[in-house]
Amino acid sequence: MSLQVDAHQHFWHPARGDYFWMPPDHPMLTKPYGPADLKPMLERHGIARTVMVQAADTVNETEYMLGVADTTDFVAAVVGWVDFEKPGDRAQLVRLAAHPKFRGVRPMIQDIADDDWMLREDVQWGYQALIDLDLCFDALGFPRHLPNFHTILTRYPNLRVVIDHCMKPQIRDHPDGFDDWKAGMARLAADTGACCKLSGIVTETDGGWSVEDLRPYVDHLLDVFGPGRMMWGSDWPVCQLQASYAAWRAAAEALTAELSADDRARLFGGTAAEFYRLA
Repeated sequence: MSLQVDAHQHFWHPARGDYFWMPPDHPMLTKPYGPADLKPMLERHGIARTVMVQAADTVNETEYMLGVADTTDFVAAVVGWVDFEKPGDRAQLVRLAAHPKFRGVRPMIQDIADDDWMLREDVQWGYQALIDLDLCFDALGFPRHLPNFHTILTRYPNLRVVIDHCMKPQIRDHPDGFDDWKAGMARLAADTGACCKLSGIVTETDGGWSVEDLRPYVDHLLDVFGPGRMMWGSDWPVCQLQASYAAWRAAAEALTAELSADDRARLFGGTAAEFYRLA
């Protein structure tokens, strides 16, 4: 059987104190999540490797994740964070890149008040540093960020990029915004070499979602990116705001059931293994 990968999951311990986006005392989010919590779900679905992605905008959290990865065989890669507003953090990138499981960074652009932040002159060093160090960039944003991501990704064609959570289309408001999101994603697919994560979309629904609610979005992504540039991720434990791990996995399998066996193997493992260079 081909390698199965969960290309996007999180572990955290709120007592560390830097998960500033979390609502206080949230019954699902504000509690620790670690490898022992995720392992049974991975085993149930035959998933052998994961990519652990940052959930706090601190280097300290990146160090915490690398420590977890050191003691967790199934965590094959870590996507961390450095401060793009501090050119001196290039030294942090160089240091982190020496870790065998460190693969790149994810600025939390969706949470930055200035939609044009990524275009600022003082953060451009970060994109070039990722290229120089052969690290990857996880692009996290909303549909309103699509034009600016197009600017950055075409400005740095050698930057290895994956778009997180399908750029968070606002499925709860469908069809409002669908055409703009559709056009923006098509432009990114056509004009850049970016990959796209099939992840995080159930949390953009109103809660009473069905597979058919998601289908127009997934069909479009499969059409413009193709399975060879798409990778499935759970976004666990965040996905639990709207779906269990098993329910989101089942939905993704239903949405891709018409693909060939080779294409499904790419989407559910091969693309992530190639992009993140998993052992």
